[in-house]
Amino acid sequence: MGRATRKKDEEIIIHRSGIKVPYEWSAGAYASRFFTELRDNKKIWGTKCPKCNRTYMPPRKNCPRCFVDITKWVELGNIGTLVTYTIVRYKEPLIQPMEPPYAYGIIKLDGADTGLTHLLGEVDLNRIKLGMKVQAVFREKREGNILDIKYFKPLE
Repeated sequence: MGRATRKKDEEIIIHRSGIKVPYEWSAGAYASRFFTELRDNKKIWGTKCPKCNRTYMPPRKNCPRCFVDITKWVELGNIGTLVTYTIVRYKEPLIQPMEPPYAYGIIKLDGADTGLTHLLGEVDLNRIKLGMKVQAVFREKREGNILDIKYFKPLE
């Protein structure tokens, strides 16, 4: 606890702490369908805009370019191209999905026009290359979230 004084007779007390609040949120209809397909079928789906024909992955309900509703779902494969990446070398135990060092990348799945940020696995961190082909590896026990894709591994 710290103290700061404003005026002679007015004291301001500052208390620093962290608050953990349990909460729930709804993924919505589109994300729910996307996560259900990952969990139940190991399939990756996107949505395709009827006006500009862009395919969004993760799926979107509305096209950010055309501002129209998107109702068409398209199945994408589990193979894509690494667009960019970063290597994490520090340890932050409460929020990291794996032990460092490890890599995150943006993967543009074949057939999609947008990229998905995800973990890279089974990869030599010194041999990662932009443009390399990668493939999704699914968890054995899936729960209906983005980590049902365990990581993307290089195809070589």
